[in-house]
Amino acid sequence: MNLNENTILGIIPSRYHSSRLEGKPLSLINGKPMIQHVYERACNVLSNVIVATDDQRIQDAIRSFNGEVIMTSSDHSTGTNRCLEALTKWEENNHTKADIVLNIQGDEPLLSSDHLTKTLDCFNDDKTTIATLGLKIQKSSDLDEGKVYLIKDLNDFAIYFSRYPIPYLRDVPKEKWSLNHTYYQHIGIYGFKRDSLIKFASMPESTLEKSEKLEQLRWLENGEKIKVNITDQPCHPVDTQEDLNKVRQLFKLKDD
Repeated sequence: MNLNENTILGIIPSRYHSSRLEGKPLSLINGKPMIQHVYERACNVLSNVIVATDDQRIQDAIRSFNGEVIMTSSDHSTGTNRCLEALTKWEENNHTKADIVLNIQGDEPLLSSDHLTKTLDCFNDDKTTIATLGLKIQKSSDLDEGKVYLIKDLNDFAIYFSRYPIPYLRDVPKEKWSLNHTYYQHIGIYGFKRDSLIKFASMPESTLEKSEKLEQLRWLENGEKIKVNITDQPCHPVDTQEDLNKVRQLFKLKDD
């Protein structure tokens, strides 16, 4: 696939309500709302970027810095379904169709350009319908339960995603796991061919998806494949006030 000949749309789903950090898209970091940092970093790579939200406050914030925003239903159960509605409206407004859609997390204010380009690179393989990203874990002390991990096959397609470090090394102490196997943390950015996004969003929740609370397992459980590329750029998602404080400190260190 020649990516230069394709229309690529970056969509940042953004909700105001969060069980662990209410209003986090509008949390100020270095004088800007978090969502603005994500939007501007995405625009460094992509020509077409929109925020998909159901909240007037987020829409107003995006428009305040001349960003592009599309209002969506508040009934979506996943960010992927919100992306599909936003894609449909964007295509209607622009009288064109996107070939590839990137679902970009709105709580990654330190989003790296490498995260976007490495995900797009997956589509150079014509067999890729969905793409995502992994980060190599450097030391066993980073193998915390609760993060999302992945294993992949020899052709770089995902075998499984889990909130527990996988694989489990039965005969090795956990503090030595990273010395005996290469572990990958999942970075939650997804690339979809247009038809694959439509297909994914129309599928019902799967058993594994419900168990791990990971929607990408829906695709695997239905026999589809997810191409994985590897980045060396860490991610810093903001889920809690503690995460927000850490990211604010990282921005401060960058400015010093």
